[in-house]
Amino acid sequence: MFGRNAKSEIDSLIGISARIEGDLVFTGGLRIDGEVHGNVIASDAGDSVLIVSEHARIEGEVRCANLVVNGYIAGTVYSTELLELQPKGRIHGDVHYRLLEMHGGALVTGKLSHEASPTPAAEPVFHLGVAPQGA
Repeated sequence: MFGRNAKSEIDSLIGISARIEGDLVFTGGLRIDGEVHGNVIASDAGDSVLIVSEHARIEGEVRCANLVVNGYIAGTVYSTELLELQPKGRIHGDVHYRLLEMHGGALVTGKLSHEASPTPAAEPVFHLGVAPQGA
């Protein structure tokens, strides 16, 4: 999909019958099929993948690089790379993203804010001039 180079392997799974009360911090790939009542935050934002399945429900802030949503999120979402909203995906809150792929049927109730990719550091500029005499 549009040059996605996200890590495709899932390291952790929150099962459909699981319910977590409190914040969840993860690294690598995480798939949520159950419920999380708290923030879901990737500690390695550059290479993280979060998949929110059709049956999943998150009530809290979500922060990660690559996010696929086919379930429900109630809270602010920050995706530093790709956010994919699948047909049954629902987000009730503001969304901050760099790249967005939204399928028909997906719904966002909140503000969509495009975050431009960070610009590379500019090359240093050297000013050459004539040195004063006697220097």
